[in-house]
Amino acid sequence: MQQQRRWQPVDLDQVKPIPIGQRRNIVHRDQFRPPCDPAGSIEDLFDSLPDILAASDLKAAAAAVADSLESGAPVVAALGAHVVKVGMGPLIIDLMERGVLSAIAMNGATAIHDLELALIGETSEDVEQNIADGSFGMAAETASAFRESGLEGARGGGLGSALGNWIQSVESPHAELSMLAAAQRLGIPATVHVAFGTDIVHMHPEVAGAAMGEATSIDFRILAAVVKDLENGCWLNIGSAVMMPEVFLKVVNIARNMGKSLDGITAINFDMLSHYRTSKNVLERPVHRGISLIGHHEINLPLFRLAVLQKMSTRASGEAN
Repeated sequence: MQQQRRWQPVDLDQVKPIPIGQRRNIVHRDQFRPPCDPAGSIEDLFDSLPDILAASDLKAAAAAVADSLESGAPVVAALGAHVVKVGMGPLIIDLMERGVLSAIAMNGATAIHDLELALIGETSEDVEQNIADGSFGMAAETASAFRESGLEGARGGGLGSALGNWIQSVESPHAELSMLAAAQRLGIPATVHVAFGTDIVHMHPEVAGAAMGEATSIDFRILAAVVKDLENGCWLNIGSAVMMPEVFLKVVNIARNMGKSLDGITAINFDMLSHYRTSKNVLERPVHRGISLIGHHEINLPLFRLAVLQKMSTRASGEAN
């Protein structure tokens, strides 16, 4: 049994102060920036961001993408469903059209929202209301599109390509909103990674599990081929906390198992929260450098797009001069 101790207050006269100039500090005035003029340019806006914390990370992420593009290395975006639901599909399409994105990958839910927007200009049903009467996920048109695309994709092209073809072939009224259709039009790989039982279309009897499995398996191998060339490139994980981080880890391992070093990859994670799998399987284990940009997609992604385009423009102007 320990003896009871009686502590007396510490005599602070015994502490040893030091001159403030001897202290190591991590915030310096040269990291600060003056506010930009409200009528200023995009370049002025980004120049006004301090070189501290998230602002510094945003600048570093934009520079990493610009570096990859300058070296001819791929930039790949892996997308969760919320990206589509907050209206960021057109932004992803814009980055594909500008040559910033070399490929896109997504889970099944992302593809469903993308397709529904192309069909009717709406998506994201009221789950709480519809699950009460069993109508949740029972949209016939969505299931039919996945049935036909699964069968077509299993013949060799993969699920993402088949969905893009389907959206174009039925002349969807809002096809300009579809990332899958845009990728097909631009000749950019778009892969869809399905975990059977997680998507609404899996409840429909006409959706063939065997065909869907083969189609998504082809997409997995297409993405593995893309990632084999990802040395010095960028992987953007945008809003997927589980599925795409796990897929990324596997395709990186396939590439290294086949003799590719994949040195110099920068992984950039966009999400509202920090998650275990994105931290470990995207930003740490498989890559040279990881950058985390925490916040709402509908705010961070437009800022990131502008930062990348501004960085590309500045470099192009420098080369021209």
